[in-house]
Amino acid sequence: MIAYLDFEKPVAQLEERIAQLRDASDDDAVDISSEIARLEAKSAELLASTYASLTPWQKTQVARHPARPHFRDYVQHAFEDFMPLGGDRYFGDDLAIMGGFATLNGRRLMLIGHEKGHDTQSRLKHNFGMGKPEGYRKAIRLMDLAGRFGLPVVTLVDTSGAFPGIEAEERGQAEAIARSTEACLALPVPMVSAIVGEGGSGGAVALASAERVLMLEHSVYSVISPEGCASILWRTSEKAAEAAQAMKVTAQHLKRLNVIDRIVKEPAGGAHRDPVATAIALGNAISEELDALAQLPSESLIRTREERFLELGG
Repeated sequence: MIAYLDFEKPVAQLEERIAQLRDASDDDAVDISSEIARLEAKSAELLASTYASLTPWQKTQVARHPARPHFRDYVQHAFEDFMPLGGDRYFGDDLAIMGGFATLNGRRLMLIGHEKGHDTQSRLKHNFGMGKPEGYRKAIRLMDLAGRFGLPVVTLVDTSGAFPGIEAEERGQAEAIARSTEACLALPVPMVSAIVGEGGSGGAVALASAERVLMLEHSVYSVISPEGCASILWRTSEKAAEAAQAMKVTAQHLKRLNVIDRIVKEPAGGAHRDPVATAIALGNAISEELDALAQLPSESLIRTREERFLELGG
């Protein structure tokens, strides 16, 4: 069952009608297949037109869709031979940030990313994708391992932000995020990051400071959530839609601003409608970017990363 967002109600009504006709056709001698086909074509057209004109706030809702694919889905459908590695060797293991060795189209690499979970139990287990200091320190450890073995690093970013709880602050959240960002910038091997859902604040930048940054078509990337921005500027989260518009959080805005390098198209109606096709498309795009970076020396990779961030806003 697809969970429909508020702006998808016309599509939901059409698809409900199609389902009713299918049920009726099983018990009726009258052939209504042509009517079903007509409504299916109309539904597909309406879905395509709806998603072609989404507002930034609507894209934020799509990026947060409960059925949107997360790290484990991409591991299952786009990568092979994933060998998870856990722990930061200081405090413990953080399941909001996962990582390990993997293979993509025959290339061995280090894969790191946020995992949000799909149901109540798994969301609690993975802390809704909000990393704690030990998660970012684990990422640093894995990036260091990749550098020593000469493996490219791929990160899949999907977090509303780093965990803001008091225990995270006590264990050095800000320092861990800063060190993780520093580790990205100093990597002697190619690094490609992909924003696959939400890219929120420093919790995202800590895994996305790469020389190539990709975004799925309906993902968002910003320094603060639209609700947080609205609460600061207007003292109410009800202005989140206006905040999202002003903040330019969409992949299309960020591509024009040169914050990201490439937009990866999603299936009609968003990644949650076809996670397998989304994973394959993203895997192919990442593979192409790694091919382009493969022959560059370490000095060029590091300089490219530094220059891209120094030039932002210039």
